Amino acid sequence: MGNAPVDVLFAISDTGGGHRSAAVAIAAALDQVSEGKLTWQIEDILKLTDFPGVRSAPDLYDQLSTRWLRLYDMTFQLTNSKWPVDLLSSLVFVTARRNITRLLLETRPKVVVVTHPLVHRFVCAVRRLHRLPCRVVTVVTDLVSLHASWTYPGVDLAIVPTDEAYQLMYRRGMRPTKMQRTGFPVHPKFADYSGDLSAARAELDLDPQRFTILLTAGGVGSGRLGELVVAIERAYPDAQLLVVTGKNRTLRDDLIAAGRPDTSHIYGFVQNMEVLMAASDIVVTKAGPGTLMEALVMRKPVLLTEAVGMQEQGNIDFVLNYELGMFCPTTERIVAAVSDLEDPERYQATLERLRHSVPRDGSTEIARIAIEQMSLVRESSTTPLLRRPRLRFGGLKRVLRKLR
Repeated sequence: MGNAPVDVLFAISDTGGGHRSAAVAIAAALDQVSEGKLTWQIEDILKLTDFPGVRSAPDLYDQLSTRWLRLYDMTFQLTNSKWPVDLLSSLVFVTARRNITRLLLETRPKVVVVTHPLVHRFVCAVRRLHRLPCRVVTVVTDLVSLHASWTYPGVDLAIVPTDEAYQLMYRRGMRPTKMQRTGFPVHPKFADYSGDLSAARAELDLDPQRFTILLTAGGVGSGRLGELVVAIERAYPDAQLLVVTGKNRTLRDDLIAAGRPDTSHIYGFVQNMEVLMAASDIVVTKAGPGTLMEALVMRKPVLLTEAVGMQEQGNIDFVLNYELGMFCPTTERIVAAVSDLEDPERYQATLERLRHSVPRDGSTEIARIAIEQMSLVRESSTTPLLRRPRLRFGGLKRVLRKLR
């Protein structure tokens, strides 16, 4: 691997873009808070497992979340309790231990920040096996519908984005002393963007007066985005559309080739989402936590089109319960909802609720917590123990007895 020692190791998996995005956001905040004095590294831990199916989890997730969604939801349900998670983790760790151990011994992090629920058990097992002095902090990247794998008392601290997540993990056995609510780890550039709506539109060379709608379907460009663009163009010819197709190059090329009105602007994968959101009046997106929370941090009303997987269902409830936007599962309802939000009185009322909807500095707070955790590392415990004691994932024997 050839890894050098770092202060913070981000342990992720690229199953969807949200786990890496959360790590990148916290790393950016860490650079700001420490003035660039701390070192960090991001590693996809599931790729190190050498376990069939798990090593290729990123590619498998893309297939499950688009083509085989029912199978994905069924898997979510079947594994959504403690003993299946403990069993699967124990089995995978048999092949994963060597590579993960090598990574931790080479990087020697003071803090491991985990942003994927299938990873923290592996990290904590290696820490226990070799008596490593690092702290392990889990950053939960789901808002409401949390899989049971997120709840693991073996970590030193679990950071949650919402009260709903906090209460669910508490009911599942996580002690309050091991949890802290900070808000979602949105990249600091969203909260730090200083331009107003007019400045953002000028930066993008957009019409400063038109009602502007940002449409996005996530990093992989899933959903019925093309159909929706056509429907909104027909229903609102005076509106200005900003369409982000993500990594779906075929969709981007098809939309451009079909010929679009001058008021429609088609983008692929972008790095300036904060500017696009600042320039928009409303954001149309699926219920993924990343883009959703970015929009709420920018104080933009949202129209949610769909939930990809059971873990996103609670995000719809979150938006509806706090009246931060609408859920529109059909193209017809999205078109009608745009009309509702064009009403000045309703729009302003939504903006007022958005003002205090979610914390804007979640990533910065998490970075500060990571630095605090570093101060708790015992400097005297610097020599790892290289023996192989018995594994403990909640008791593999106990789990196997339950299967009989």
